[in-house]
Amino acid sequence: MAKVKKTKGELKTQRNALRRYHRFLPTLELKKQQLQREVRHADTILHEAAERESALLDRMRPWVKLLSSWPEAGSYVQVEDIEFESVNIAGVTVPSLGAVRFAEPAIDYFSTPAWLEDAIAALRELTTLRAEQLVLRRQRDLLAEELRVTAQRVNLLEKVMIVRAEHNIRVIRIALGDAQTAAVARAKLAKSKTASLRSGTTGA
Repeated sequence: MAKVKKTKGELKTQRNALRRYHRFLPTLELKKQQLQREVRHADTILHEAAERESALLDRMRPWVKLLSSWPEAGSYVQVEDIEFESVNIAGVTVPSLGAVRFAEPAIDYFSTPAWLEDAIAALRELTTLRAEQLVLRRQRDLLAEELRVTAQRVNLLEKVMIVRAEHNIRVIRIALGDAQTAAVARAKLAKSKTASLRSGTTGA
């Protein structure tokens, strides 16, 4: 820590800094609280998406083995395009899933199994859910990182910057008070000596 100057100018500088810290701290604390809420919300949405995937897999379980008897089924679930958007959450730019588009090959319903249409719909839903979860995890990670940085800044202000400025102000005030006391004492001593000299001169 740099040695603080014990001057009136430095005292003013430290007081101004302390006022800035106190003014900025509530804004940072508010942002921290918002980010905490958004991280919890992101976790909730991600959990709900995982539950939807689990429920879908349960519904698919009775007939999913049929897919192995029709290897061509995968060709009907080809992702053609995935749209992403950017959204701002608590001051953080995060990705959002816009849409998942699939290729639309022609289906010959006379030469394909009766269950193929339902299988295509389920597999596309599963693919979309998994893409959604990837994006949600990215959202959560970005928000969590911003929360970590913001929490560090709050701690820095609360436990370092404000404490240091208050300490510096105390040190400077004590030093200035001591200097003023010493100056008064010197002035009194000088006045006393002057008075003694005058008294001696008058007596002579």
